[in-house]
Amino acid sequence: MDWLEYYMFRIMRLFRRLPLNRIPLLGASTRSFADYFKDFDKVEAVRGIFGEKTEEVLRNLKVDLTWFGGYMYVDSFNGHLVISAPYLNRGDKVDIYLDLIHELCHVRQLMEGKELFDRRYSYVERPTEVEAYRYAVQEAKRIGLSDERICQYLKTEWMSDSDLKRLAKAVNITCQ
Repeated sequence: MDWLEYYMFRIMRLFRRLPLNRIPLLGASTRSFADYFKDFDKVEAVRGIFGEKTEEVLRNLKVDLTWFGGYMYVDSFNGHLVISAPYLNRGDKVDIYLDLIHELCHVRQLMEGKELFDRRYSYVERPTEVEAYRYAVQEAKRIGLSDERICQYLKTEWMSDSDLKRLAKAVNITCQ
């Protein structure tokens, strides 16, 4: 990620924390999840998240593809999955897949009325994040990733080494 994308991502994360009703996603195109991601209703990890409602949820889930850098997140106001086009086009495909599993867990949590961005917790201790990372880590193990590679996936630029170790412990992975 180049420096401009990095700073745009940081700015957008800051905006998400502000008490605004909705930040317009300039230049975003909205389409169905199935338009971008085929056969996810057949993925065991996704079925584990939504159960028998999998097809219905994925059929109704909208994706906002945006121009800014960053990764992806669930918009807690409209329930859409917001994905950075540069990340989708240039990101590591395994990381994108695991991020989708992670974010689909957030979609379910939002449907259940859970607060995704509960400020009483740090990011790595927030119950919704820990649960979503557990799904992603379980899937990473199922597809054969080593603990070292899973730790690479878990590590983000906004996470310190001690944060990474706390998150890894919460999801039963050892990161050096």
